[in-house]
Amino acid sequence: MSNLPTDQEPRKAAPLAYPSRPERPPGKRTKTRWVLWSILVLGIAGIVVTGYLSHKGQAPGAGAGPAGGRARGGPGGGGFGMNGPLPVVVRTAQKGNIDVILDGLGTVTPLATVTVRPQVSGQLTEVNYTEGQEVKAGDLLAVIDPRPFEAQLHQAQGQLLQAQAQLKVAQIDLERYVTLSAQDSISKQQVDAEQALVSQYEGMTTADQGAVDNAQLSLAYCHITAPFAGRVGLRLIDRGNYVTPGDAGGLVILTQVKPITVIFSLAEDYIPALQKRIKDGSVIPVDAYDRTGATKLASGKLSSIDNTVDPTTGTFKLRATFPNDDESLYPNQFVMARMLLNVDSGVTVIPTSAVERGQQGTFVYVVGADNKVTAKAVVLGNSQGERVAVSSGLALGDKVVVDGADRLKEGMEVVAQTPGGPAGGKKGPPAGGWKGGASDGSQKQWKPAGNN
Repeated sequence: MSNLPTDQEPRKAAPLAYPSRPERPPGKRTKTRWVLWSILVLGIAGIVVTGYLSHKGQAPGAGAGPAGGRARGGPGGGGFGMNGPLPVVVRTAQKGNIDVILDGLGTVTPLATVTVRPQVSGQLTEVNYTEGQEVKAGDLLAVIDPRPFEAQLHQAQGQLLQAQAQLKVAQIDLERYVTLSAQDSISKQQVDAEQALVSQYEGMTTADQGAVDNAQLSLAYCHITAPFAGRVGLRLIDRGNYVTPGDAGGLVILTQVKPITVIFSLAEDYIPALQKRIKDGSVIPVDAYDRTGATKLASGKLSSIDNTVDPTTGTFKLRATFPNDDESLYPNQFVMARMLLNVDSGVTVIPTSAVERGQQGTFVYVVGADNKVTAKAVVLGNSQGERVAVSSGLALGDKVVVDGADRLKEGMEVVAQTPGGPAGGKKGPPAGGWKGGASDGSQKQWKPAGNN
């Protein structure tokens, strides 16, 4: 009999890969849904209530700043809160001076830099300087062996003496021939021949004198001196070497460091104002700072300007001269030049922190006598550090907001404070009045009292 299953035999069910999940009871599933819906409804209700209370408690006209939504006193009790005035720091617009300062990148450039080279060929026998030494004009730097040139000088001097003796004899003979010719003792031809001989000896004497001068000059070139006062650089050749005028490197590089100049560039827009100051004969001061602009190195004055504008950059070059007695400026040093072009005297000055910018331009918040702020459009002039001149839009004595303006709107009531003074604006500026910032452009940062 066959062991294969027949169609009449019942098939066995395959085993389940995973056990079946037991079904929850209907009552437990309904309870879970109610809990989730309750939590969601409560969350939405809390968000709505919080937004409503926050909108209702905000002071009318107040901004969204941190001080606009927190009460500091009781309702209507005059505290700095939702219904009370906001504390701000104010400064008074005053008359002052603004320095018009122009900054330009520049390079320290010596007035003279030369490579000292020999004028004659010979062996270098002396080097009379040390590297980095300051020398004066005429100081001996090096010596080339002078003996060959002394021999040439003696030879030239001997030839000159010989020519001078021959010239003297010829001149005596000429005088004698002239006398004899007057007595008709000799012919005119002999006198003319003697005259030509004298001229020949004069030419020889002149040529020999030139040879003597040339030998003396070559001998003088053996002693190499400094053409001007300055500082020598690193030694380029040592004693004992044979030097020639054609040596590319030379003996040493000499640079003038006192005085020294700075060449810097400015935009071509400043040429008219600068030309006016130069024609007036005004001395235009220039200060040199390090490349970061933080440390002042030296003070000098403008000496000249270039005669052309660079068409690729739209700038022109200027040269300022500095005494450099302390040698704070070094050749080829990169510096920041600051030139005092002009001084705006008697202008209305306010701190730059008081200036706000909007779609209509620049404006400031002014606190009136009723302690309410008004936005006034202003036209700004030149600025210096933390100070800026106002051309129009403000009057002297106006109180401008310098801190807390980000929370203000037109007509809002404020409590004005002066820096370091109590709330309410009872105390005026510090002793001596506000000078529109420190002379160096620095300004302290003030925080309104009670704005903790």
